[in-house]
Amino acid sequence: MNHENNAILELLNIDYPLILGGMAWVGTAQLAAAVSEAGGLGTIGAGGMTPDTLKSEIDRIRTLTDKRFAVNLMLLNPHINELVDICLEKDVEVFIFGAGNPGKYIKRIKTEKRIIMAVVASETLALRLEREGIDAVIGEGMECGGHIGPLTTMTLIPKLTRTLRIPVIAAGGIATPEQVKAAFALGAKAVQIGTRFIASDECEAHENYKQQIIKSKIRDTVITGSRLGHPVRSIKTKFTRKLGKLEYESPDEVERLLIGSLRKAFQTGNEADSVFMAGQSIGLIDEIKPVKTIIEELFTLEVLENSYTDTVIEQVKE
Repeated sequence: MNHENNAILELLNIDYPLILGGMAWVGTAQLAAAVSEAGGLGTIGAGGMTPDTLKSEIDRIRTLTDKRFAVNLMLLNPHINELVDICLEKDVEVFIFGAGNPGKYIKRIKTEKRIIMAVVASETLALRLEREGIDAVIGEGMECGGHIGPLTTMTLIPKLTRTLRIPVIAAGGIATPEQVKAAFALGAKAVQIGTRFIASDECEAHENYKQQIIKSKIRDTVITGSRLGHPVRSIKTKFTRKLGKLEYESPDEVERLLIGSLRKAFQTGNEADSVFMAGQSIGLIDEIKPVKTIIEELFTLEVLENSYTDTVIEQVKE
């Protein structure tokens, strides 16, 4: 398939300029496979995984799809070196790093077959990674769910596209066709979307997690952890309000309460002790749908015309 008109389609050999956000716990093999099968780049979120869990998920996704997929690796994970080794052993082709500088891994990983990308929140790290040979960067604005940076998507993406020679992918708060179109207008070559896909049929998160998203408004997220040095955006609940208060009174207690809180949201959906990480785009999501339908609705013909993907436009017209 000819993807000459879009650098990300050409780089990744996918049909739509879309990457699934690397969401810890939520980014399972099943969800990633559904995105890859629908023409995007599915991503296994290895953020909270142990080495054995990652091995299992890589094996599982290969029973669900023969399409290309990525693994998102959080540099804060205590098993990061082992997780990188597993991805190499399992012949993973696309590595996406987050929460830090992956520079020390680039030379070791990079081959003609393997692709390396990284999530960045400023142009400083992006420039450094470009010099070190990274293939593309994902500029993530603070509208995103989970760990956030200080800049908005609207500010970060044009700065990156004006500064870098490598392709830029826009992320943070994107959930509608209009926002996808805006990302291309800002110079991005693709979008990374996470929260929208939590509210999908194929997502394995607890039903209450999905309901939290579709019933929320755009002001229903809250940032906690700023005082602890790692701000996180999640859905506003009694539990997150408690965390917000405690971080000024008893930081150690907050750290204790946070242990396993995202896992609980994914597995049990219990509002009393769970953190439902999600972006501000929750207020734009009002229905649970199949992944394929979500992607087709995001990439209307008008949107595709703005992303310069002539081949895909021809497929849609057919």
